Amino acid sequence: MLSKCTFPSLLIVLSIFLMVRVLYVLYRCGKPFPKGASPSFTTLIVLGSGGHTAEMLSLLSVLRMDRYTPRFYIAAATDNMSLQKARSFEHSLPDKLLAVEEDSLRFTQIYRSREVGQSYVTSVWTTIVAIVHALWLMIRIRPQVVYLVHVFQILCNGPGTCIPLCVIAFLFKVLGIRWSSIFYVESVARVKKLSLSGLLLYNLRMADQFFVQWPQLQKNYPRAHYVGCLM
Repeated sequence: MLSKCTFPSLLIVLSIFLMVRVLYVLYRCGKPFPKGASPSFTTLIVLGSGGHTAEMLSLLSVLRMDRYTPRFYIAAATDNMSLQKARSFEHSLPDKLLAVEEDSLRFTQIYRSREVGQSYVTSVWTTIVAIVHALWLMIRIRPQVVYLVHVFQILCNGPGTCIPLCVIAFLFKVLGIRWSSIFYVESVARVKKLSLSGLLLYNLRMADQFFVQWPQLQKNYPRAHYVGCLM
């Protein structure tokens, strides 16, 4: 009799724990870093075909890249150009001769969750494969603690490649494995309506900070922050 009651009770306890953790993560998302902290940002940068990579590299060009290290560039397995552009960008940085530790830069690929034009039915399987691959990649990426506070963050701007990575990052936060900050910048091509990736991250509240580049888009999605055109 005791064993019959234990399993349902355990499920209830676990369900309550997960609900509390999800609510806590949603509450903590977007909160500022502690005052006086000097954070080092292990940064995962998600690239995408078309204009996504150009926009992302333009955004990176105005950041203090010496603070965003180590850096991991990720693109879809069928995207043969984005990582090449990222390597060229890294070689063009004026501070590239600063002390750069081995493995502080990595360029890797991930299975695409959905190809352009692929039906939503068939994309269910490819999305599952992409999430499993994202889990493997996120386990491999381990922050190297260099400063007082070390932060793991994800920068993305719309490609579907970012969704599996953001799902795993959010799951890690809920389970207490690793705290990651997700920064999403919607593509400048989106003027009145979010992309599918943006819509998912916005409605599921996975992104710690959500930015748009058009004021009319911010009016339609009030929790987003309008930052003007970044290109």
